[in-house]
Amino acid sequence: MRTVRVGIAESGVVVNPDSVTTLGLGSCVGVTLYDERKKIGGMVHVMLPSTELAKGGDFNKSKFADSGVPDLVDQMVRFGADRRRLVAKMAGGAQMFSVGGSGESILKIGSRNVEACRKALVGLGIPIVAEDTGGTWGRTVVLFAESGILEIRAIGRAKNQI
Repeated sequence: MRTVRVGIAESGVVVNPDSVTTLGLGSCVGVTLYDERKKIGGMVHVMLPSTELAKGGDFNKSKFADSGVPDLVDQMVRFGADRRRLVAKMAGGAQMFSVGGSGESILKIGSRNVEACRKALVGLGIPIVAEDTGGTWGRTVVLFAESGILEIRAIGRAKNQI
C-alpha cells in the first residue's frame, strides 16, 4: 500500500489499496472523486477558482477549479473509472486571514474556491456526497481507495471521516 502525495495545484489518482493525500489545505480546496465499483480515487488540490486568474502563458490545469476538476475526471477515466459512477467529496476553503476586528476577509478566496468547485462538479453531473469546508483552520486530508473514506485532520480538532 502506498500513499500518493498531491502538492498545491497538483492532482493524483490511485487504485485500491493505495491512498492519496494533500497537506495544509487553507483557502485551497481538496476535491476528491471516487468510483466505488472499481475502487479508484482521485484528488486535485485547487488553489484558485477560475482560469480567468491565470497570468501569462503559465497555465497549470490543477491550479484552477474550472480546469482542475474536469482534468481529474479525465485522469480517473484513463485509470478505468466510469464517470457515471463518480461521487465527490471536498475539504478546505477556509478563511485564513481577516482584517481588523470586524472579521471581514481580505479576498474571501476560500469561499470562492468552494463555490467554483461546486459549480464545476454540478456542471459535470457529479454529486457531492460530503464536504468539510469553510471555517478558519487548515486541513490535511487522505482519501482511501479501498473504502472511499476521506479522512480530515486539523490541529486542535478531532479527526473527521466523511
